[in-house]
Amino acid sequence: MTGLYYEEFEVGETIEHEKRRTVSERDNQAFCDMTMNQQPLHLDEPFAADTGFGERLVNGLYTMSLAVGLTIPDTTDGTIVANLSYDGVEHPNPVFHGDTIYAQSTVTDKRETSDGERGVVTMHVEAFKVNPDGEDPLVCELDRTALSLKREGAEEV
Repeated sequence: MTGLYYEEFEVGETIEHEKRRTVSERDNQAFCDMTMNQQPLHLDEPFAADTGFGERLVNGLYTMSLAVGLTIPDTTDGTIVANLSYDGVEHPNPVFHGDTIYAQSTVTDKRETSDGERGVVTMHVEAFKVNPDGEDPLVCELDRTALSLKREGAEEV
């Protein structure tokens, strides 16, 4: 397990996630197929070429899922009880086939459950695409709230 226990999260801490993924056409196609989303903007090259984007967009829900997935090893891998919510999801910039995505998480809140046996942690997740020509644009952001395990016998400090 590489995830953090409730006690290890610090409000205000930003975790830079090293893992990255380059999104392929196959990733986008498979995600659209699995979710039954046949939006031509994601799948139909001639259709997408006639839009303001000029090419197919990667499905925004895939981008969101990837953003969360990239954070798991450093946050909740093996230490989560459940994800409770995803709030305030925004996609300020598009993702295209071939874009490489990375993420960071900032812990914005934490509290013990009423029984004191677990903890609720909220993180602001931001995903960026690598831009070799300069600043990396933000492509997705959201607030993720997770129910986290506490270390056995640990006391909140």
